[in-house]
Amino acid sequence: MTSSVSSSPDTVSRLQRQVQSQQEEIAQLHRLMAKKEAQWEAAKQSLFEQFRLAIERQFGPSTEKYRVEQGDLLINEAEVAVDDEEEAADEDDTTSTDASLAGEPAPTQRRTRGGRVALPPELPRVEVVHELPEASRHCDEDGSELKVIGEEVCEELHVVPARIEVIRHVRRQYACPACEEGVQIAPAPAKLLPKSNASATLLAYVATAKYQDALPLYRQSQIFARHGAEIPRNTLARWMVQAGQRVTPLIEALRRHLLQAPLIHMDETTLQVNQEADRAASSPSYMWLQRGGPPGQQIVLFDYDVSRSGRVPVRLLGDYTGRLVTDGYEGYAEVVRRNGITHAGCWAHARRKFVEAQTVQPKGKTGKADWALNQIRKLYAVEKQAKALASEARQALRDQKSRPLITQLRTWLDKSVNQVLPKSALGKALHYLHGQWERLTRFLDDGLIPLDNNPAENAIRPFVVGRKNWLFSHTPSGAHASAAIYSLIETAKANGLSPYDYLQFVFETLPTLGEDDELDALLPWQWKETLPA
Repeated sequence: MTSSVSSSPDTVSRLQRQVQSQQEEIAQLHRLMAKKEAQWEAAKQSLFEQFRLAIERQFGPSTEKYRVEQGDLLINEAEVAVDDEEEAADEDDTTSTDASLAGEPAPTQRRTRGGRVALPPELPRVEVVHELPEASRHCDEDGSELKVIGEEVCEELHVVPARIEVIRHVRRQYACPACEEGVQIAPAPAKLLPKSNASATLLAYVATAKYQDALPLYRQSQIFARHGAEIPRNTLARWMVQAGQRVTPLIEALRRHLLQAPLIHMDETTLQVNQEADRAASSPSYMWLQRGGPPGQQIVLFDYDVSRSGRVPVRLLGDYTGRLVTDGYEGYAEVVRRNGITHAGCWAHARRKFVEAQTVQPKGKTGKADWALNQIRKLYAVEKQAKALASEARQALRDQKSRPLITQLRTWLDKSVNQVLPKSALGKALHYLHGQWERLTRFLDDGLIPLDNNPAENAIRPFVVGRKNWLFSHTPSGAHASAAIYSLIETAKANGLSPYDYLQFVFETLPTLGEDDELDALLPWQWKETLPA
């Protein structure tokens, strides 16, 4: 009896320990399930945001505007534009009528009605005079001859289609009629491609159509055939490769000037090259872009490379020690560290991530992405005010207006970065802003550093658009040639020049220069007065 009583407390204690252990195990399982549910919810939310973003990229507008008017997305844009003009005209008429009835002066602002745009005065004019028939030049009353008392003039825009013609270079030979010795002949004209029948104008035409207007060579071949000239696509391709190789010395002259610039923008994008040694046709290669130079002497250079590694910026920048503006790609870190470059970030990329976060927000609701976009918009408003200022004045204005905005943004970022899921669209935007903060705020201490890398993105965009049409390059030589011609075209555009006229000048002048002649004579600002950037 005594033993059973004494063992009862031990049994109760053991049972209590077992119950407590089971409760702890159940609690741990609940915590694990809650963690798993949170992970599943985060994964579901991430997949949902990716789906929303994919739909937006495929069918939404390619703009980062905060608000996009629905009218901008309609396929019947022309009809809507006409209707809007008529409604605006009706509103103006109603406003004028109401004002007159109320005894108020009518508004003086001009109505925005549709109408013909005045034709540019610099275009050449061809006059076509329309006369009365001879029998109608006498008065019906007394038969007197009518006199000219004035004229009415209306202009219409006339287009002369492209005309293909052949230029025959006739080189006459001379010899002595007595001894029939010493035959002399006029020297052959210098040509960019001596063994081809392509003139400088034709090469400039083909290059401009392909690299500026993104017109593939096979379509150009079809167009030439319609005009009576059969030029195979392979011939056009060979001309472009050879032309790109011939302008290489000029590209190097542009590079020397670029590396003297106080600030350089850089960017890169993918390119597929089909026939490359020891590489599969599907392997991605890259087209690198650099842009810089003082106003009126802007330089844009494209360079092809198989890699996106940090060795490429090291090769391209050499011993450059100025300022470098890029996106958040870490491949530039090596050359920055090696050369002691001042490395600045791009607020346009930071803004783009908040735009994506805003896109996946529930409709009709505002959140953290809206607040961040509003702050970034204020930064750009300050830059708009400082656009025409010198670097010292621009930095002073930034100290006054931009620095307080940055301080507010930093405080908000420190509070918000740990409140959202890292893999969500908003979390990615916040972590990008946090990781790039030092580079993004470097513009506050240097008036020469811009707010973003848009000059590089604007220069590389024509290549990206063209890539959608011609898709890939066949060989590395073709990729290098494309890079050279793109460089000349985008450099001309950056300086406010006609790419076709500049290419024609280069293709005509380059063959006439000797080995010791200065290539600087071919630089855009040496050829024509350029526009300030």
